[in-house]
Amino acid sequence: MSQAPLIAVVDDDEAVRTSLEALIRSLGHRVASFDSAAAFLASEVSDGADCLISDVQMPGLSGFDIQQALGERGVPTPVILITAFDDDRARARGLDLGATCFLKKPFSGDSIIGCLETALGPRTKSPGA
Repeated sequence: MSQAPLIAVVDDDEAVRTSLEALIRSLGHRVASFDSAAAFLASEVSDGADCLISDVQMPGLSGFDIQQALGERGVPTPVILITAFDDDRARARGLDLGATCFLKKPFSGDSIIGCLETALGPRTKSPGA
């Protein structure tokens, strides 16, 4: 049996990290969370996560910086970007960099679950679905 997908969460807001961790675990996935892009990029998880959920705007490096760094490393991790700012240019940039989804906070649990299903592909579907 394969191991449950590992989802990395990067957000400087502890409340967002905590709520996403609970939701992700409730789906049967593993989760590793980080309070900064630098902490994530310095971790082993950055090269082995099955999906990344990252805030766009954080102190220091941004979610875009993470996307670029993963691309430069040749790491094909699907990325879901979340932001408190409704900015069409930011959305376009994230999607141009290859983000699977771009969600504005606050977002529903169903929205993030849908993005995770898209990012992880068929492995998240129940048999016969």
